[in-house]
Amino acid sequence: MEGYAADLIALGLLFLAGLAADQLGARSRLPRVTLLLFCGLMAGSAGFDLIPESLAAVYPIVSVIALSMVAFLLGGELSLRTLSAHGRAIVVISLMVVMVTQLTVSAGLALIGMPLAAALIVGALATATDPAATLDVIRQGQATGDFPRRLKGIVAIDDAWGVLLFALVAVLAGAVEGNGSGPGLLGGALVEIAGSVALGLAVGLPGAYLTGRLSGGEPLRIEALGLVFLTAGLSLWLDLSYLIAGMTAGAVIVNLAHHHKRAFREIEHFEWPFMIVFFILAGATLDLGALWAVGPLLMGYVALRVLGRVMGGWAGAKLAGTAQAERPWYGPALLPQAGVAIGMALIAGDLFPQFADMITALAIGATVVFELAGPLAAAYALRRVDNNRDQSAA
Repeated sequence: MEGYAADLIALGLLFLAGLAADQLGARSRLPRVTLLLFCGLMAGSAGFDLIPESLAAVYPIVSVIALSMVAFLLGGELSLRTLSAHGRAIVVISLMVVMVTQLTVSAGLALIGMPLAAALIVGALATATDPAATLDVIRQGQATGDFPRRLKGIVAIDDAWGVLLFALVAVLAGAVEGNGSGPGLLGGALVEIAGSVALGLAVGLPGAYLTGRLSGGEPLRIEALGLVFLTAGLSLWLDLSYLIAGMTAGAVIVNLAHHHKRAFREIEHFEWPFMIVFFILAGATLDLGALWAVGPLLMGYVALRVLGRVMGGWAGAKLAGTAQAERPWYGPALLPQAGVAIGMALIAGDLFPQFADMITALAIGATVVFELAGPLAAAYALRRVDNNRDQSAA
């Protein structure tokens, strides 16, 4: 039993660190996501190496559980009422952000000398976001109104756009390199998206009818946990996206479970402990060495991604006809980026081994930057929009 002592001590310290980050964030306006990631960075191998290897080894499953909860909560934001009011804006802004980011990053990197195929792949990596960090920043700031509602919808569907775009870009990059790596990946991406949506429907339809019957309109905690774990497990077993499946199931339940008062309150209640462990362990996995490995190239990538997000967010918001005061802030609010980009980079490395080291190092380095700075930018964007709204009301 003594072998578990270090793990339990470390886990207890993680929860207390989460409490401290929550309180410090409330008093300083710093996003608690950034504080937790920084704690993890200091406690991980890049810092004081305080986290036992056995505890760090559970990060993959903690990540799946935490992100599956986030997916359900984001899907719960896609009610028919929200979609009727904001659906067009969500789709237009999300597509413009993805496309402009891809074009800006790929063109910029190609112009400074990166091989075109590699630039195309890195541009696709730049479109990935971090739904968990974005949602937590919105919650911490208690943001209300059209802007945060649209942000939730945008990050909810972003994963589907990212999977499809990455596959399309892999086809183009394969054609450029003449190795034909891409077509099979495109078909696989379409199958993954369709299969994930089908799985979400298969879980969400019975879940909408059966849950919330035992406690008068409120799903029990065990019911909510069961749906989250079942969806995540089936997604992994079938090699599908648990984010898309969870989001679909959440959207189905919120729209069909008319007997629910608040379908996802139980998930909100028990989600935070998982998120604490998730963010701290995510911080512990950040590799500062990657920053030095691709220093100048990383600086160019970061600048181009920021530019692409800002221009894409502004253009999409203008096309969607949103309030003028909101338009400059969609891009900064969508800067957080997490491990999805690293996963894409590893796949790209298998397809294009000649670029594997460069793409992987760039993805890891960018994740360090945007994991820490992205939530700060998102929190600032939310405050600016809120301040502009208050001034307009006055």
